[in-house]
Amino acid sequence: MKDKTTALTSFMKQRRMGLNDFIQRLATNSYACKHPEVQSILNLSPPQDAELMNTNPSPPPSPSQQINLGPSSNPSAKPSDFHFLKVIGKGSFGKVLLARHRTDDQFYAVKVLQKKAILKKKEEKHIMSERNVLLKNVKHPFLVGLHYSFQTADKLYFILDYINGGELFYHLQRERCFLEPRARFYAAEIASALGYLHSLNIVYRDLKPENILLDSQGHIILTDFGLCKENIEPNGTTSTFCGTPEYLAPEVLHKQPYDRTVDWWCLGAVLYEMLYGLPPFYSRNTAEMYDNILNKPLQLKPNISNAARHLLEGLLQKDRTKRLGCTEDFIEIKNHIFFSPINWDDLNAKKITPPFNPNVTGPNDLRHFDPEFTDEPVPSSIGCSPDSALVTASIKEAAEAFVGFSYAPSMDSYL
Repeated sequence: MKDKTTALTSFMKQRRMGLNDFIQRLATNSYACKHPEVQSILNLSPPQDAELMNTNPSPPPSPSQQINLGPSSNPSAKPSDFHFLKVIGKGSFGKVLLARHRTDDQFYAVKVLQKKAILKKKEEKHIMSERNVLLKNVKHPFLVGLHYSFQTADKLYFILDYINGGELFYHLQRERCFLEPRARFYAAEIASALGYLHSLNIVYRDLKPENILLDSQGHIILTDFGLCKENIEPNGTTSTFCGTPEYLAPEVLHKQPYDRTVDWWCLGAVLYEMLYGLPPFYSRNTAEMYDNILNKPLQLKPNISNAARHLLEGLLQKDRTKRLGCTEDFIEIKNHIFFSPINWDDLNAKKITPPFNPNVTGPNDLRHFDPEFTDEPVPSSIGCSPDSALVTASIKEAAEAFVGFSYAPSMDSYL
C-alpha cells in the first residue's frame, strides 16, 4: 500500500509535463537512455530531435516576430473587452483565465497563447489545428465550444465556454478512484465525444484526465484540441510522435503509422485509471513504463466486473488491428456489454443524471480548480495590447504563421 501511495504521489507531481519536456528530461537520464526502447523513441526525425536533445538548437525568435499577424475577421474584439479575474489553467504556450466580458457580463474561459513561444517550438500547425477543430464543433454536448478568437501582435486569444466543475484529473486526485457506475458514465460521454470527432475525420490523440472537464452539472466536456489530427479517413493513418507519455499507444511508441484506434487505447487507459487510480503500465521509471506499454501483458485485479475486464482487454489491445473499435469504430464501443445500462440517446441529450454533482454556486465558485492555478496572480499584460512599435515590425514568415486565426461566428449560428 505504501509503494502504491508513493507511486501515486510521484505520478501526480509529474502529470502535467508536456511530451517535449518529458523527452528532454528523459534524454538527460543516463540510465534511461541506455534502454533500447528509449533509444529508439529518442531517435526522432530532425529538426525536432535537435531541439529536444539541445544539439544545434535553433535561435530563439527575435522580438520583431511579435507582430500584427494580419487583419482580424473580428476587428472589434480586443483584450480590454474583458475583465480577467483568475488563472484557471496553464500550458506550454500560455494560460487559461476566467474572464467576464465588460459589455454583456458573460463569463468565459479565455485561452491566451504567446506567439513567441509557439514560434520558438514550431507549433503553429498545432495551434491552427486546435482552432480548426473548435470551429467544427457544432454544439456537441461533450465538447467545449469556441465563441470567437482574435489576436494581438504577441498573443492569440480563444474565447471558450467557461466550465467550472473541475478537471477529471482533479477529482481523481482527491478520490483516488471511482466506483464502476461513475466510471462507466464518464467513459460513455467521452466515447460519444470521440465518436463525433471521428465522424468528422478528426483523431484526438491526447485523451487524459487533465483534458476532461466536468461542467456545473457533472457532465463531461472534452477540451484542448492542440494535438488533433484532421482529415484522417476511416482507414487513414498518421505517424507524428505526440501525446502524453503515460497514455501513448504501442504503435505510437514503435513510431509505426497509427489510426483513430489510438483514441480507443487512450479511452481504455483513462477508464483503467478511473477504476484503479493509476494508468495501466505506469512506472516511476520511464524506461520501464515504455517497456511495459510495449511488452508487458495487461494485468487486471479482480475487483471489477467481467464486463469492465472485457472492455479494458479490448481497448488496451496492443495490436491495433485487433483492438476494440478497429472495424466499426464508435459503434463497437457503444454496443459493448459494459455500456448496456447506457441509453445513448438519453446520454447525448443529457437526460441521465450525472453520478457526481460539483455543486458550484456560480461562475465565481472556483472550488474545483487547483490552487496551483488560482493562487497565481493574473499577469497585467494579459489584458493589454502590445506597444505599437511591435506591430510595425513585420516578418513575412511570422505574419503567415497565423493567417486566418481570428474567427467570429456568423449570426446564423446563434439562431
